[in-house]
Amino acid sequence: MQRKVANAAVPVAFGVGFVLLWEFFVRWREIKQFILPRPSLIWKEAVHNAGFLRSAATVSGTNALVGLVCGIIIGCAVAMIANRFKILAELVTPLSAAISAIPIVVIVSILNNMFRIGSEVPRRLMVTIVVFFVVFVNVARGLRQSNATQMELMRSYAASPSQVMKKVRFPNAMPFLFTAIKIAAPLAVTTAFVSEYFGGTQDGLGQKIPAAMANSKDPLGWAYVGAACVLGLGFFIAANVLEYVAVPWQRARNSG
Repeated sequence: MQRKVANAAVPVAFGVGFVLLWEFFVRWREIKQFILPRPSLIWKEAVHNAGFLRSAATVSGTNALVGLVCGIIIGCAVAMIANRFKILAELVTPLSAAISAIPIVVIVSILNNMFRIGSEVPRRLMVTIVVFFVVFVNVARGLRQSNATQMELMRSYAASPSQVMKKVRFPNAMPFLFTAIKIAAPLAVTTAFVSEYFGGTQDGLGQKIPAAMANSKDPLGWAYVGAACVLGLGFFIAANVLEYVAVPWQRARNSG
């Protein structure tokens, strides 16, 4: 418990120290607020506009969550099928590398043209695509890391491929899955609000940040940036809690 408290205290202390240093530096150098606003001003705007921040974060968070869940489900399903049929793995793996190299703005622009202007589907699809490839690559690797002794035992029992997948391969791939989720969770938030910048409704963080900056409301724009950071951190913490609950044998192995 002391070690866990110490591990949590270090980043918190660093964050507080960084904010205090930021406040001191801006006041000392008398930097204009349109260049770099003080944290105290950003906090004041965040408190004053808490309702707007909450509304924008809800829109972006919903898009990120829907895309994250869909990407995880599809990524796991395709990885398990690819493990069973090698030709699918040979097709999906290079395709994932190719699509990952395409900038988000290109894919989002195409998706926005496929749906009505007020639809949230393009943003959620973009998050799903990004999350899918992260999950697919990690889970596919985990499915190949099965223990040789366990596999030999299952063969001696004349287990079917589905039984091997259920009893051996997928449980062994769970740590890889949650590693992928911890990577994909904050990435889903980033993809969601970046996608919002390139079209669609004007109610997400991706639209509120540049709108505030364009209207010379720089502290408010930074407050929206802070909301995006908090949202991404919340997704990451949720992924860690989910791993802690869902993979108890991994927790016991790490504590041992």
